[in-house]
Order: sequence, then structure tokens, then C-alpha cells
Amino acid sequence: MSGTPAVWSNWAGNQRSTALVVRPQTVEEVAAAVRAAADAGRTIRAAGSGHSFTGAAVTDGHRLDLADLATGVHVDTARRLVTVPAGMTLHALNELLATHGLALPNLGDIDAQTVAGALSTGTHGTGGKLGCLSTFVVGLTLVTGTGEVLRCSADEHRDVFAAARVGLGAVGVLVELTLRCVDAFVLRAHERPAALSSVLADLPALVEQHDHVEFYWFPYTARVQVKTNDRVPADDRPLARWRGWLDDEFLANTVFAGACRLGRAVPALVPGISAVSARALTERTYTGRSDRVFCTPRRVRFVEMEYGLPRAALPTALAELRRIVDGLPFKVQFPVEVRFTAADDIWLSHGYGRDSAYLAIHQYVGAPYEPYFRAFEEVAADLGGRPHWGKLHYRDAASLAPAYPKFGDFLAVRDRLDPGRLFTNPYLDRILGP
Repeated sequence: MSGTPAVWSNWAGNQRSTALVVRPQTVEEVAAAVRAAADAGRTIRAAGSGHSFTGAAVTDGHRLDLADLATGVHVDTARRLVTVPAGMTLHALNELLATHGLALPNLGDIDAQTVAGALSTGTHGTGGKLGCLSTFVVGLTLVTGTGEVLRCSADEHRDVFAAARVGLGAVGVLVELTLRCVDAFVLRAHERPAALSSVLADLPALVEQHDHVEFYWFPYTARVQVKTNDRVPADDRPLARWRGWLDDEFLANTVFAGACRLGRAVPALVPGISAVSARALTERTYTGRSDRVFCTPRRVRFVEMEYGLPRAALPTALAELRRIVDGLPFKVQFPVEVRFTAADDIWLSHGYGRDSAYLAIHQYVGAPYEPYFRAFEEVAADLGGRPHWGKLHYRDAASLAPAYPKFGDFLAVRDRLDPGRLFTNPYLDRILGP
């Protein structure tokens, strides 16, 4: 274990800091690093892959890089359980599971995050009957602010388990996780353009009838692109390699990046570009291994805000969002993403206690975004929205506490496990209180 000062930046480039980097290889070294930070009177934060847009990983104290943490890998195929180091990426986990005939029940649309980073911020995919990824956790091990190693589950340290599955890194350093998996499965993806009005009119049935459904609204238009993913018995319609490259690399990344640069240089062209994009997308159907259908490459840099809302509030939120977009003094270059999750019981999960619809708004890196994000946040907050912990937002502890029934319970666990606030940083001070 060594420590060297280094500059860290997240994927979007909107968060950076300089800290003393420590790369532990064992749980004991993680605990020693926590105690060393305490002795030095400095804070310590674990950083994952940098795919949060907030300052969640920012620190000027000590930074833990868990990429070399080797706690061992254990796959129990009979019970469909996998135990992995917290610093493993979702991509590596997906490949590991595939070799054992297993898979995660759901995923988001990228797999570059570390397992711990994805879970700690409430990362989710879409599926009306599935909660966020943290609902798959059946056991975890963390190092507390006093250097103690705790193993937690629904039967052991239950309150810590309820807090740490979406813990923001505030109650301890996750070092190992056990996840419940399912047998490997194939998805049939169906993507089609549609009118926004028709999708909203049929939305309850759409969410109920498909395993996974999401849609993208193109600003300045009344058009959306709908994507449904459903389990099928055989991979009998694989996407041709040339079509995958054309759609997911060339059009979705190379051409889209060029369109964003053009729109940033000549904002008046953006509505036209959006309209052309909405009309240019064609229908396609294909099958594939679940994680390869869920996850696609994202090379165009952006910043993002996402809110989880009560499902019934979605039409109102979208109507208000369209009004906001039309009234901005600048143009919005990215489509708006809409996804769905089921209720769960994790204290700081955005889906705690309710079925949710998620609205994610984006803006190309370097383009103005704050007035857009603030205006949407005001609407979302009034509708009972909860901000995604890894996406930009402007809420503080006073406004967040009423949105989470177990907020006080979470803070009590934090007080007990990190009494010296070793794991805090400006972001946590704002959203949880100093």
C-alpha cells in the first residue's frame, strides 16, 4: 500500500480534486488506511470509475482506489449468488457471471462503473417489476469510520444493511458484496419511433406488458424513440455486426458527437437537428445476451440530472419539461430519457416505498445547463421527486429529509459508524448535513 498525490477527474470532467491516493490490496489495508487518515486528521473517500456527475468522490484528503482490492471471487451457481470485491467493474462482473451461466436481473445502460460505486448511488435500469441494482444485494462487508470491519445482511446488522446498500460512501467503505443473480437469459430488443402522445396514453399497459421499457423524447418535437426488452428462449435474431456498429457506434456516438458540436457552435440549428434525429431513427428488432442488450457505449460526454418521481406524476412532469425547454435562452441538445422501477425498502433508494418513473435530462459538455436543470428540479421537487445521488442536483439536507421517510434513521447509522466524519466531503455535507 502506498500513497501519492494525484489529480482526479470524473468522466464528464465537471468534478476534480487533488488527494493522496491509497491503493489497498486487502481489507486489512483498507482498515489501516482509514485509521491512518483519522490519525492524520484528514478525510478519506473511495472513488470508483468516475461516472457520477456530482462531487460524491471529491476529496482533498485521502482517496481510496479499490481497483487492486483482492477479496476473492466466489460463485455459488446452485444458490445463484456471487461474491466479489467492491472495486470490480460491472463489465467484469457481467463477463464473470456469463462464464457460470448467470446474469444480473437488470442493468443500467452502461457497465463501466465499479460495483460499489453503482450500488452506493442507487444506479438503476428500467423494469416496472424490478427495483434498483441495490435490491440484488444480499450481503456486504464494509470498513467503518473507526476501522472496524462489519459484515451485514438482512440477518446481521440489519440497520447498517438497510443504510449501506445505497450508502453514498457515508457509513463506511464497501469492500465486498454478495449479489443474488438469475440464470443467464436472452433479451429481445424492439426499438421504434412513436408519437409522445400515443406512448403516454398507453403507458400503464406498456410498462405492465414488457419486462423492460424506456423511451427518449427529442426536444422541440412531439416524437420519441421507444425501446422494450423482453426475455425470450433463444438468441435467434442477433444484431448484425455492421448494424450494431452503424447504430451504436457511428450514429449514436460519432454522428451524434458531430451534431452536438454543430449545435453548440450554431444553437439555432438545434431544433432542426433534433427533428431530423427523431425522424431518422428507424425500427429494429434483435436478440442478444442480456447485459449486451442492456448496456451500450457512451462516448459523447455530457452532464446529467435525473429525478425519480411517483409514476402518476410523469405526464405532468413531461408537460412542464417541454414548457421549460421551449422557454430557455439556449438550446437543449440531448434527448430526455424516461425509465421505470418498482418500489423497494432501501432507506436512501430513490424508489423507497413507491413505484417510480425516472426522468433524466442531459446537456452536452461545454454547453450551458444550470438554468435548465434548476427549472426542472423545481418542478420535480414539487411533484415529490427524489434526485439520483450520482446525477447533478441542487437539493440540501433540509429539503431531502421530508422526501425520505428513513432519512433520520440513515443519519443515526452514519453517526454511529462514522462519528468523526472521516468519510464526509462538501457534497455529503450539503445533502446529509455536516
